[in-house]
Amino acid sequence: MTGPGSIPRVTATPSALALIAELTARHGPVLFHQSGGCCDGSAPMCYPQADFVVSPDDICLGAIGGAPFHISASQFEYWRHTQLVIDVVEGIGGMFSLDNGTGLRYHTRSRLFSGEEAAMLAAARAPLT
Repeated sequence: MTGPGSIPRVTATPSALALIAELTARHGPVLFHQSGGCCDGSAPMCYPQADFVVSPDDICLGAIGGAPFHISASQFEYWRHTQLVIDVVEGIGGMFSLDNGTGLRYHTRSRLFSGEEAAMLAAARAPLT
């Protein structure tokens, strides 16, 4: 998780935050898991918090729109040098993701951390599992 003055590992665009608010109003508290699976590629998946069991090996990168955002430890190793920026685009969401059927789907963009940001993150403790 991030604290005051720290660099968030995950952020969301205003469009993504609006869809999170809509899905939360419909389904109650939600969470995200960055998929690395075969069926939905690398789409960020949105689930009701009560319906998804987070693995003890998953890492919580932070929260977007009040929704915790998790990623597997193995996926984190690939993405650790980037900030994930969650956006929405037109399309069909992942098969089991709550964005399915809205006409929009979550989409992960990323940017490399600057040298200064990477140093700040290295000095901070690792994300919590």
